[in-house]
Order: sequence, then C-alpha cells, then structure tokens
Amino acid sequence: MDTAEARDRIEKWFPVLASSGYRITSPQDVNYNCIAWAADDAERRWDTDEDYYWPDDVPRVDSVDALIKVYEGLGYAVCGNVELESDYEKVAVYGDADGYTHAAKQLPDGKWTSKLGDAEDIEHLTIDGLVGKDYGQVRCILKRKRIRA
Repeated sequence: MDTAEARDRIEKWFPVLASSGYRITSPQDVNYNCIAWAADDAERRWDTDEDYYWPDDVPRVDSVDALIKVYEGLGYAVCGNVELESDYEKVAVYGDADGYTHAAKQLPDGKWTSKLGDAEDIEHLTIDGLVGKDYGQVRCILKRKRIRA
C-alpha cells in the first residue's frame, strides 16, 4: 500500500506533504472521493455531476458555499478554529477561484485524513500539507459535536 511509487506520485502533487508529515492509509479506490470520505461515506462518490450522490436540498454547483451546505446538512457548523477540540469533529473545505476542490476530516488525535481523488487515503499532520496549485487554500473549517460510541 505505502509504496515508493505511490509516495513519489503523492509528493509530486503535494510537495509540502513530505516535510509536514503524512502516511498512506489505504490503496487507490475510485468508488468514493474526498467529499464522501469527510462525510464518513466510503461507499459512493459525492459530486455535483448527476451520475453521483449529492444531497437533494443542496444546489448541484461546485461552489465552496454549496459544499459548506452539504456538511451543515450533516450537523456541522462553520467555525474558525483548526485546533483539536476533543468533543468535536472537524472538516476543512479547500477551494480556489473556481469553487471547492477538496475536503479533509480531523481525526480524534488531531491529525487529518484525506482521500486524494481516485488515489489513496492519507493521514496528514496538518491541513497545510495539501495547500497549493491542485487544492488551493483552506476556505472554511466546520465542526460538529462528536458522537461517543
């Protein structure tokens, strides 16, 4: 799973990841994407394209605002803090001038997890490791009360 070839490919896409710290946590999988992954759904792709799942009450547009509404529908609320709060789970929404580009979810230990398009899932130490030409900037942080099992 964590091969030199995969690491080379990922680090070419996201040069900051190597220095900020990450590890590959799953093999490539085209069945789900980052939006679904951050919504705890590894069974289907969430996308504004008509061929994929998208919440009925959210416009099928690629805007950051539309993606925020997706996560608000799951109980998240906009917040301004990326720091770990033990009673909350957080999602980071990335975007560029064209709209949203990526979503990452904070893990209970404060690290972050991302699905890299059709590629692997990774665990990364900061949200900044994915900032750059492919995913743009972090545009919003959302949080919801953590459900205790």
